[in-house]
Formats: sequence, C-alpha cells, structure tokens
Amino acid sequence: MKAGDLSELAARNLREALLRNSLTTAGIAIGVASLVAMLSLGVGLQDLVGRRLERTGLFDSVLVRPQGGFGGPGPANNRGQRNGQGQRNDGDIADDSAPPPPVQPLDEAVRQRLAKIPNVIEVYPEFRFAADARLGAAGHLAQVASLPTSASSSDAFEDMQGHFFSAPDAREVILFIDLARELADTQHLQPADLLGKEIVLRYPGRQPLPAQNAGGEPSPDEAALGFSIVSSQAPVRVVGIVTTDALFSGPGGFGRAGAYIPLAVAQGLGVVQGNDMTEIIRDSAASGNDHYANLTVRVSRPTDVPMVEQAIQQMGFAVFSLLDLTRNLQRVFAILDLLLGIFGSLALAVASLGIVNTLVMSILERRREIGVLKALGASDGDVRKLFFAEAGVMGLAGGVGGVAIGWSIGRIIQFVTEIYLRRQSIPAENIWTVPWWLVAGAIGFSVLVSLAAGMYPASRAARLDPVEALRYD
Repeated sequence: MKAGDLSELAARNLREALLRNSLTTAGIAIGVASLVAMLSLGVGLQDLVGRRLERTGLFDSVLVRPQGGFGGPGPANNRGQRNGQGQRNDGDIADDSAPPPPVQPLDEAVRQRLAKIPNVIEVYPEFRFAADARLGAAGHLAQVASLPTSASSSDAFEDMQGHFFSAPDAREVILFIDLARELADTQHLQPADLLGKEIVLRYPGRQPLPAQNAGGEPSPDEAALGFSIVSSQAPVRVVGIVTTDALFSGPGGFGRAGAYIPLAVAQGLGVVQGNDMTEIIRDSAASGNDHYANLTVRVSRPTDVPMVEQAIQQMGFAVFSLLDLTRNLQRVFAILDLLLGIFGSLALAVASLGIVNTLVMSILERRREIGVLKALGASDGDVRKLFFAEAGVMGLAGGVGGVAIGWSIGRIIQFVTEIYLRRQSIPAENIWTVPWWLVAGAIGFSVLVSLAAGMYPASRAARLDPVEALRYD
C-alpha cells in the first residue's frame, strides 16, 4: 500500500469517529500538558537558583592562599611521609634535617600572574580589619571589609538604600543596617538620614620601623624588618545602607561586615592584617613588598573553575572553591525533575489506555473494511501500518495541543506568582521556563507512547481472517 493511500485512509477513519477520537486526543493533550507544566516549573526553579548563586560570586570564584594556607600539608609535608611501621614510603631518601622549602607569598607579582590565566576575568585581595566608626563623639566598633568594583552586581546590594561607590578610589562607605541603626541612634536620627553624612573610621595602621645596625642606631644600609602599630583614621562619606542579610562568606563572597569601603581605598590605608605577623616571622617583611593573606580569582563561568584551580596549583598555591556544593545541588534538582516527570507521565499513561480503547473499538466497527482491504491484496503489515498511523496522528495532535496547554498553565502560574511576590514587597522572579528540548521531548514522547499503545490493536487487526471479517455484519 502506498504512503499516500495509507495517509488518506487514516485521515478518513479519524474523521468518521471524530468525537471519540477528539476525546482520546484531548486525554493525550492533558497528559502532555501536566508533564510540560511540571517539568517547566522544575527547570525554571533550577535556572532561578543557578542565576542567584552565580550572581553571588560563590561558584565562579577560587580562593587562593599560600601552600598550606587551608590547614592542609604544605609542600614539605608531602614528602618523606612514614607508613604505619614507622618506615618511610620513599625509601628513606628524604632527610628530616632538610629545611622545608620556602612558602611562596602572595604579592602583586603573583596577582598579575594569576590574572593572565585563561578564563580569569579578575583577581583581587580582601582587606578586613576592626575599626571604630565615629559619628560625632560617639563611636561603635565594627568590622570593615573591602569591596571590588565588580561587587556592584551582587544581589546583596540590589535593595540597598542609596547607591554603590561612585568611583573605585572614592572615600565612601556602605553601612550594614545594624551599624547604621547604632550610629543613627546616637544622634536621634533614622538610618536613612546618614546618607551623605561623613563618619570617621579609626583603625590600627602600620608604620614601618627604621632600619638599625647592631648597635641599635639607625642605618640606611640595613634592611628594615617589622612595623609599629599606630592609631590611624580615615574620614569617609556614607553613600549606601545594606538592608539585606544576603552577604555570603567564602570564595567570591564578601562576608558579613558592618561597613564596606572600596578596595583601592582599603589598600591605601595601610591597615594591619592578620598575616602581617606571619610575614615578620618568615622574615619576608623585609622584602618591601605587600603580601596578601589571600586572593580571590573570578573566572568567566563556573565550568572554568576546575581548569583554573589546576593551573593555580601548578604555580604552587593552595586553592579552595565551592564547586563541589553545586554538584550536590545539581543532583537534588535532577531527582526533583525525575519525580516531576514521573508524576506528569502518569496522566499520559492513563491517556494511552484511551488510545487502546479507541483503536480496539475501531477494529470491532471496521472488521468488514479490514476484510475488504485484505481481499484486495493488503498485507498484514499494511493493516498494521494503518492503525499505527492513526495512533501516531492522535499522539502528534495530542502532543502539540498538550505543549500549548502546558505553556498556558505555566504562564498563569508565573502571573499569579508575580502578583504574590509584589504584594510581599519581593522583586518578581521568573520561576517558569519551557526550553526547546522540553517541547520536542514532550511531542516525541507523546507520539512514542501513542505508537506503543497502538501496538496491540494494530497486531489484532492484522491477524483478522479476511473470510471471517467479510462475514461480519
């Protein structure tokens, strides 16, 4: 039987029982709609979480410290380790008296080297120190942290009062709401009244010690080692107040602090850092270079993190990132999508029973027609193809209709969600997404299920005896 004749017969048979076939197709459409609506919601939520996490900078950043800076073994501890019997694993080649290799510090030269790694878009240090924030005579002890210019895109500063720093080197400060309330209460003001006012940060500053000779006299020929801590202060103008608690700690995060100042300003203040004492102990303070406690390396995409980590480790530094947490998160969403897909497929499975019922009834009504087709030379395969074509058409129509209905359901859910979020004073978010692969997969799955449901009726119709079928009245 030719393909044109087969298509014409299938279309005619579907038109003759239009109501019954339409109801069967509607059942398929409802099943596909439930599948599309549930999976599109799961995909939308996954995209939402992914976007929010990427904007925090937690998963596209790598924290770099000197080797052993994360509490793990340094290069000296990885060689000549003993086994359980007290014997060395490397054949006693290593010598306990051998001095450990020097720890490579993080300085500006290293920062420039890290910036040249492929897919790295930014490398910056973090300055964090305690300061006395003073508005007038009253002061409050607070933690002050530095911020790079790229932090302006972070979700933590989306809903803040005021604005971000006007320039990378502007003497400005962003206050966290708790510190803003404390400072405002001392002047009987509201926190918002602090915007535009000047406060003074008093902090411990570094003052290099003059070089001395063996007799304790100043000597320009000797290298200076160490510094004295002096009380310093810096006037800054309040330009913003952070009201959200969405400040994350970790790689790329900015940590919880009471006040934030531009990175360039913090770098020029000469504040005492936690690693300064370590540098003095290692005699590296005499080099005259500023050493950083850590550096944050931002990459183009989270998928670039493993490659960048490997490159940094080959340079002799310790790295840390939160990429492993994303793998666990992806596993959770994969399970969620699987469960939503299973529940959505149940309705489609029920609809497939309707296809079986419709085609079986069609066999009973068309026994004589099947007998005539076989008498005219149609083979069992031709009869089977005819019923497969009818099942496939119903599956295709139901799949297309189901995608349209599922898309409409998703739009309604998105619309209602936006109204609810606005009433709760929360910015609207897109929680619903229908990717192209879901559309194609839903239609293909609908056709596949329909063909599977038509296997039994098609085989039953193909096995009919033409003589018995012609006798049927």
